[in-house]
This record gives sequence, C-alpha cells and structure tokens, in this order.
Amino acid sequence: MQTSADLAAHLRAAARERGATRPRGPELAFVEDLSGPGGLPLRRYRPADGTRPLLVFLHGGGFVFCDLDTHDRTCRRIALACDLDVLAVDYRLAPEHPHPAAVMDAIAVLRRARPAAVAGDSAGGFLAAAACLALRDEGGPLPAVQALICPNTDLTLALPSVTDKGTGHGLTAEALAGFVEAFVPDPAERAAASPLHADDLAGLPTALVVTAEHDPLRDEGDAYARRLAQAGVTVRHRCETGLEHGFIQGMDLTDPAAAAAHERVFADLRDLVPR
Repeated sequence: MQTSADLAAHLRAAARERGATRPRGPELAFVEDLSGPGGLPLRRYRPADGTRPLLVFLHGGGFVFCDLDTHDRTCRRIALACDLDVLAVDYRLAPEHPHPAAVMDAIAVLRRARPAAVAGDSAGGFLAAAACLALRDEGGPLPAVQALICPNTDLTLALPSVTDKGTGHGLTAEALAGFVEAFVPDPAERAAASPLHADDLAGLPTALVVTAEHDPLRDEGDAYARRLAQAGVTVRHRCETGLEHGFIQGMDLTDPAAAAAHERVFADLRDLVPR
C-alpha cells in the first residue's frame, strides 16, 4: 500500500522532471538564492536595476510537492512582465510538515519582507489567503494586494465543482482528497483551517481572484471572491473560460487561451500593485 510519504516522493520527482524539460523563462538582471526566516530557502528575482515593488510568491503543489525550481519560469515571467521584484518561498511541505507549518512559513516571510503584494497558485493561493488572515488578526502590516490563482480555499472540499470537475480535467477529486489528508490529517480541523470558513473577511488586502472553468477548485475560489466583496474588500474576480487548474504553470506554451489568460493576470498585477 502506498503511503502519503511515498506519494509525495513520486509527485516531487515528477514535478522536478517536468520543470527540467520546461523552457527556463526570460533572463533577468538578478536572480539570487537567499536564506529566510529559520533558514527557509528563498529566491529573489529582479528584472533590472532600481527600486520597484516586491511581490512574495507562494507556489502550488497540493501542499506536498513543487519548489523554487518548478515555479522558476512563472516567477521570472511575473517579474519581467509586471516590473516587480519577486521573492519566491520554498515553504515546508506535507506530510513531513503538516498544517500549520507552511502557513507559518508564509507569515514569517511576509512579516520580514513587508511586500506590496503576495501571490500564489493553488495551494499557494491558500497560503497567501491564510497568511493575510493571520496578519490581519494580529494587527501586523499587510500587503496591499493578494493575488490568488486557482486557489484552494476550502479544505473540506464540499463545493460542487470538486465532483463536477473532479475527473477528466487534470487535477482530480481523488488527488485533492489525498493532498488535504496529508496537509490536515484530522478532518475535524479542516474547516477551521480554511480561509473560506473564516468568520470575518473584512479588513483584508485588495484581492485578485482568478479561477478556471474546468477546475475542481473553481467553486471555492469563486465563493471566496464573493465573500471578500461582501465583507467590503476590493475584489477583481473572473473565471477563465475553457481552462483547467494550473493554467498559470506552463500551459501558455501549448494553449493560446492559457497564454492570453497569463497576459490578463500580468495586466492585473501591473494595475493593482501600488507603485
């Protein structure tokens, strides 16, 4: 029987292989590996000399796989297209480090870096949202913008798209259940850990929430955008027609619709991140 550790090892190896075969992305003036809070690996991308806003990026990967290298191309493209410094975070992964380890890593980096924006895809979107909630609750400085791309916001996986889009569209409902089990092993703790189930979403940063039509996580991303708006948060939200989960990760190389969606995300970041 395959254990969660065995599954994580397989997924990490596959992600590294995909990353090794994907084009590197644009050359930038400065790319530097750094050590963050508690020795956390970070990578900073600077498109050119001079001062510009900082965006902290939290990668996806179901809380159990992906790293600085798998999302290197994405971070390079954001930095160049949006004229931002990007700080990517290699947070601790489940099952070795279950919740709240990754959330605490995200919070620690945001506390130290004090960026203009935080962004994440999939599990990284969860971490960005959860870290903003925690910083708001403690009264600490918040980024001006949270950019959530195909975010996981509901660890209970209770909304209809998990079932409706959970087969035949890349990311499966079965895989999602395995990721959540590795991240929060106790089902009784999953709602409390989920941004969508937070009692109050007022006072959070301006949000960019981008979901995809054929994503099992679509409904919870859409629902989080609605709840943010109802709480008085400024929200820019759209669901990308025809796209699947993870479109931000390399799908522009093979799908013109995904490439166009990337350009819309870049335009949003250029518009929303304060200069």
